[in-house]
Amino acid sequence: MRPSRSSLWLGGSIAVCGAGIRTWAAGHIDKGRVLARSGPYALTRNPLYLGSLVMAIGVIVAGQVYWLLLPFVLFYLTVYYPVMRAEEQELLGGYGEEFKEYAGKVPLFFPRFTTPAATSRFLWSRVLQNREHRTLGGLLLTEAFLILRSFY
Repeated sequence: MRPSRSSLWLGGSIAVCGAGIRTWAAGHIDKGRVLARSGPYALTRNPLYLGSLVMAIGVIVAGQVYWLLLPFVLFYLTVYYPVMRAEEQELLGGYGEEFKEYAGKVPLFFPRFTTPAATSRFLWSRVLQNREHRTLGGLLLTEAFLILRSFY
């Protein structure tokens, strides 16, 4: 693993996009109070998991460990698909028909960009409440490690 300047820029950009997806999602979710259907939740029911996957792909590209890409994506989907399904059962129990209707319109994981967006405001306070700053800090530390690794 020897990151290059170009792999750090490309991978870092991909990872930042993933962090952006997660931040966007965190600004729309009000856990336990309201079913999130706006922002990225209008495109996919699991934007936090999608953002994490995009971030990880960015780190793989930044570190130039491309051989990890397919095994990681398969592992990720194998582990998190059952988690997503279990969380859906909880949401169905909590929101009933509202969730059924939403789930019928919005895909589980891979976004559909033709879905009409629900309206709700993005709030930075929700980003902090959902502790998304920890994810951003972890990404910054990972990228800093890769930058140092490119020199040594």
